[in-house]
Amino acid sequence: MTDAQNHLIERLPRKDGLHLLSLCEPIDLVFAEVLCEPGERTRYVYFPVGGFISLLTQIDGKAALEVGMVGREGMLGIQLAMGVSTTPLHALVQGAGSAWRIGAGVFVHELAQSGALRTSLNRYAYVLMRQLATSAACLRYHEIGPRLARWLLMSQDRAHADRFRVTQEFLSYMLGVRRVGVTRAASELQRAGHIRYRRGVLTVLDRVGLEAAACDCYAADRRSYVEVLQLPA
Repeated sequence: MTDAQNHLIERLPRKDGLHLLSLCEPIDLVFAEVLCEPGERTRYVYFPVGGFISLLTQIDGKAALEVGMVGREGMLGIQLAMGVSTTPLHALVQGAGSAWRIGAGVFVHELAQSGALRTSLNRYAYVLMRQLATSAACLRYHEIGPRLARWLLMSQDRAHADRFRVTQEFLSYMLGVRRVGVTRAASELQRAGHIRYRRGVLTVLDRVGLEAAACDCYAADRRSYVEVLQLPA
């Protein structure tokens, strides 16, 4: 199962996991690619391996704010496990990489056959719900700097690297704040030696310092992944 490199698939019994993989196709997730829009019928389910996806809520028909993130710890298309065929959120590739993709109809059929897959996805749905709730509270009560630190840590976790692409315009879009606010917060993190930002590439220099700068929401998210999905701490 090590070839899968997706936690949900790796956690399945070997027979179930190998059968699911046999139904999937490997694809590349392209930076800034839109995978689905709210209200659309779900065509595919994605299990990220090396890339990660932002989940965005929309206001007045425009993607406005990131409320969740999906990397190799999870999957895109969880609504199918709940019997819902339409997509609830705008899904945008934030980190380029690879993924396993399976057609919605094939996935639903496989879900009916595999009790282990249903149990795994139910647990993931719970964790994702907690992440969405935490994001809403974080937006309402926390300042831009700690929120930015949290977002950078979440991105680093899913990029599995110290360096990743990001623009200040994209950050303002993700955090739902004006660009000047992001610039100020990023500059403070850079002056503290936690990050380096040059030409659209951000490098995490001091992971421990960045965790200290982040709000408690990051640690809360990590606990839920460890306790419910049994990810490494």
